[in-house]
Amino acid sequence: MDIAKYIDHTILKPEATVEDVKKLCKEAKEYNFASVCVNGCYAKLVSTELMGTDVKTCVVVGFPLGAMTKEAKAFETNQAIENGASEIDMVINVGELKSKDYNFVKEDIEAVVNAAKGKALVKVIIETCLLSDEEKVKACEIAKEAKADFVKTSTGFSSGGATKEDIALMRKTVGSDLGVKASGGVRDFKTAMDMINAGASRIGASASISIVSESK
Repeated sequence: MDIAKYIDHTILKPEATVEDVKKLCKEAKEYNFASVCVNGCYAKLVSTELMGTDVKTCVVVGFPLGAMTKEAKAFETNQAIENGASEIDMVINVGELKSKDYNFVKEDIEAVVNAAKGKALVKVIIETCLLSDEEKVKACEIAKEAKADFVKTSTGFSSGGATKEDIALMRKTVGSDLGVKASGGVRDFKTAMDMINAGASRIGASASISIVSESK
């Protein structure tokens, strides 16, 4: 298997410079990763750098807390797509999920799904480290109802990242219809393979090159 095609090559840290982002794009082209995942301000730069390749431009929305309005998330999504994004990784409103306002959570996801319709894939970050298993299941069910394309474990900016147990639970909940992305703390080939074997169809990583090198 070509593990590179599973990987979203990621740089989301606030201190990332233009040069860092360009370097990431160069690596993504060289290794043929699935996408380059960045903050919205770099969408245009990344889509320009990746032009003529099949590496996708992936942009995070409502990142990293997910606590802004659905209208703000929809606006961010529209802008990211205008600037060349074909994948959107949006963060749910974790507080509303924990408050059991499931309608709010569904409308929040739908705002992004509707903005992206026909133009970009939507991955829904549920921030598993902040949720009980019951809440993880509920978040995945709502994402599926809202017609998202993927559920994703983590932002990498909270108290924990992906675990194979969470991936297995998420895969079991969404079935084969949706993608499952393991993100946060996937730094080596063994961990990446554990995630894939548990049901992940995409990996978010910044240690992408060492993962691929170890796979050889």
